Amino acid sequence: MQASLKRLAESVSKAPLNLREASATLLPPIPLYRALLRTHRSLPWEMRSLGDNYVKAEFRRHREVTNPAHIIGFLSQWKLYLDQLPRKEGATTFTGKRLDSTVFEKMSSEQLGQLYELMHATKDVWKPVKPEDS
Repeated sequence: MQASLKRLAESVSKAPLNLREASATLLPPIPLYRALLRTHRSLPWEMRSLGDNYVKAEFRRHREVTNPAHIIGFLSQWKLYLDQLPRKEGATTFTGKRLDSTVFEKMSSEQLGQLYELMHATKDVWKPVKPEDS
């Protein structure tokens, strides 16, 4: 048994680091939370405000979750979101992407309701401001 453990440890330590796999690893909740809020600093004020409030509310709601599958799903989705955010200070180009139809099928009615509320909350944020008639 000891020889196989040594061999396994050797193979892990000699393997080259795969950056794609490293970026796909999960972060613990608190470092992930902090990284999300830190990355939001590079967004325009309206997006940052909305994003920060949403992140804080979601992490508060999931504070007491004990199901490991839910925890892994929650952390992995937030990590994917973090990886999509622009990292440079002053970078304003954030391009979203359409949700896959299979994602909608897996959502509960509560999640669909939250998504609908989020859609309406963000709808007016990026409308061009009409100049006032003087």
